[in-house]
Order: sequence, then C-alpha cells, then structure tokens
Amino acid sequence: MSARLLSSLTSRRTLRGIASLLVITSVVLSALPANAARGYPVGVANSDEPSGMAPPTANSLIGYHQTYVDDFNGSQLPKGWYTFNGVPGGDTSGQFSSHHILVTQGLLRLKTYQDPAFKNHWVTAGLCQCGKPETYGAYFVRSRVTGSGTNSVALLWPASNKWPPEIDFSENLFYNNLTTATVHWSSRTDFHVMYINMLKWHTWGVIWSPSGVLDVVDGHPWHQFNISGAALRVPMVLNFEQRTTCPSTLKCPTASSAMLIDWVAEYQKS
Repeated sequence: MSARLLSSLTSRRTLRGIASLLVITSVVLSALPANAARGYPVGVANSDEPSGMAPPTANSLIGYHQTYVDDFNGSQLPKGWYTFNGVPGGDTSGQFSSHHILVTQGLLRLKTYQDPAFKNHWVTAGLCQCGKPETYGAYFVRSRVTGSGTNSVALLWPASNKWPPEIDFSENLFYNNLTTATVHWSSRTDFHVMYINMLKWHTWGVIWSPSGVLDVVDGHPWHQFNISGAALRVPMVLNFEQRTTCPSTLKCPTASSAMLIDWVAEYQKS
C-alpha cells in the first residue's frame, strides 16, 4: 500500500473515530479476476436510463425477494431518505449541506463544490435511507463519480448510530481509479482495494448475511469476508456520502465533482 493511499485511508477513518485502524486484518491490491463468476444483479439493459441499465427485476437474486427499488425519476428524495447537514462527525473542517443533493433527470446527485453560502468553502453531501433499517440483506447500487479529489462512499451504518459495525462496500478514497471495501467489527478492520475506473457506471452490491459479507461489482464477486456471530447482527441503513476532509488533513479538490446514483435495489432472503 502506498504512503499516499494509507494517508487517505487514515483520514477517512478518523472521521469515524477509528482507533482500530491499527488492526487491519487484510490489505489486498487486486484487479477483478477475468474468470470471476458472474451471477449477481447488474440491471436490465435500457438505453433510456442515464447509466444504460434499469433496476434489476424482483427475481434477479436467487433465494431472495426484492423489498425496495427506486429509479430516482422524480424531483425530490423518496420517502424514507434523510439528508445530512452541518459539520461531519470527526471532521471539523468539513461541511454537509442538503442543498448539495439533487434529484433530477433520473439521477440522485451528491454534489461537491465551493459554496458561496459557506464562505466559498468546499461543501459536500450525505444522506441515509434511515427510514428502512434492516438486519441482513442484499443492496445493489448503480453509480459513478465525475472526478477525483472527493471521497465518495456507499455504506451500511448502524441504525442506532452506535459504531461499530460498519460495512463500506464501495469507497474511492479521493481517487477515480480504485475503490475499497471495508468491514469494521468489534475493534478490528478488514480492508481490500480494487483498481477500477470509477468514472464509468458500475453496479455495486453487498450481500450481508449471518455468515459474513460478499462484495460484488457488475455481477462479479470481488471480496468475501466471513464472520459469524453477533458482531454484524444489528439493524443497519444504507448511506451515501461525499467528504473532502480539507484543509485539515488533505489537499482540497481542484474542481467540482459529483457522485451520481441511477438507482437502488434491495433484497431480503426468501
């Protein structure tokens, strides 16, 4: 792992108050195996969709049934989603604003830019599906970023807001050529890196079960984390966030950017 990447990782985890970074159970730099099995939802090809894929069907995941789907075709956030405002926890130089979240043209947009309403500081966006906590399930998200310099993440966070656990199933650590998957439980951390073009559309998935966590991208599994017991057995909610952590720990972005989400689909074990 490069010193620069480790610095990015540390700054991200500091936002969660994470002393457990000293216990990283696995660090892997990997590319998606060419022969990886494909059998997980990607979506349905549709040229009318911004990403070229419509949400997957109700029976797309064997052994599961669909419990939620949203294509963000309206002009406001769907019921059950809540935006973040104020200074992010653990990041005194950051700023969330609900005005940086926009639903338009079939996309949920989290926008990062220098905001005159905040003395031209870099302001980001975050939101949670806090109206729909679940214990275990499968989540699929079709998304991309428009540039580097901002940390964009899709994650599962405890509905109680009591950390840990935490499941980050796509986090780009300020880069546009890689993503990471991280599981926090007890006082330990499992962390993996995969190089992939984050500027392109991908379907990110996480299948969370009593036996562990499986991370999926574009229908392919890319990391399996096995842990049983009570460590991850708490109600959790889906979150999307962007953060800059500047100027306190990292250089600020050089240009405005966004995290674009075409759709979300969720499943429960049948």
